[in-house]
Amino acid sequence: MQNARITLHPNQQRMQVQFEGILLADATNTLELLEYGYPPSHYFPREDVRMDLLTASETTTYCPFKGYAMYFSLTESRDIAWSYEEPIEGMEAIAGRVAFYEEACE
Repeated sequence: MQNARITLHPNQQRMQVQFEGILLADATNTLELLEYGYPPSHYFPREDVRMDLLTASETTTYCPFKGYAMYFSLTESRDIAWSYEEPIEGMEAIAGRVAFYEEACE
């Protein structure tokens, strides 16, 4: 998938996300999203994310290229991950997947 600003690539490489020693995500089928002006993001299938440890926060944002995002927190660490539940047309591949801020995780 690609548009003028964003490209998506399937990634078969094992990707893990840890936060303060806790394994939050472990997958071999992420989608790498490259957006002009931003570092790459990996979108994990929800079944490969420890959703039982994450809590939906009140934060939402809007991206004209992806749609509305909701955010997740882990204990006192707010908004370390996000998801597009109903992305805009053309970005359906990331629907329900979870991405993490690289700087928030190990």
